[in-house]
Amino acid sequence: MIDRLKLPFSFDPTRLKHDLENLEHLGWTDHFVKQNYEGSWSVIPLRGTAGATHPIMMIYSNPNATDFEDTPFLKASPYFQEVLQGFQCPLESVRLMKLGAGSIIKEHTDLDLAFEEGHARLHIPVVTNPEVDFQLNHQRVVMREGECWYLKLSDPHSVANRGEADRVHLVIDAIVNPWLEDVFHNNL
Repeated sequence: MIDRLKLPFSFDPTRLKHDLENLEHLGWTDHFVKQNYEGSWSVIPLRGTAGATHPIMMIYSNPNATDFEDTPFLKASPYFQEVLQGFQCPLESVRLMKLGAGSIIKEHTDLDLAFEEGHARLHIPVVTNPEVDFQLNHQRVVMREGECWYLKLSDPHSVANRGEADRVHLVIDAIVNPWLEDVFHNNL
């Protein structure tokens, strides 16, 4: 199976940034896997494990969880809601993930995040810059604001933000269903 695929969706970068700006004052939670990064990597949860109220549990993408719910952050974000409603497949965790300027995410793998395993992680860049170097299987993936990408993150990947501005992605963990299978197969 392929390790990356640009999906046939595009979203309005201005509207994505507007929703982001409305949330940023609420604060970001530092990513809890500190050994995987240097610098600043933080999260705002938009959808998470049902019943989670602690910030760390809200951002944790629990592979054993079966029930998910929107967070108050998503309820305050009309365009993010609209974006997510366009995906006709079950959505699990949905997060805004910010990699600070000059920060890196070290090479690692994420368990079971592969289309063929039934889970697809989708990335929608909200804010990015040309100096972001996203490596998947030691090959660069260039993602532009408003695009939607599938990335097989059970394979080795890393990110370096060598730019002077933060990078923010809307990261969606989706369950593969017939609709998503059709999207993939029609765009290979």
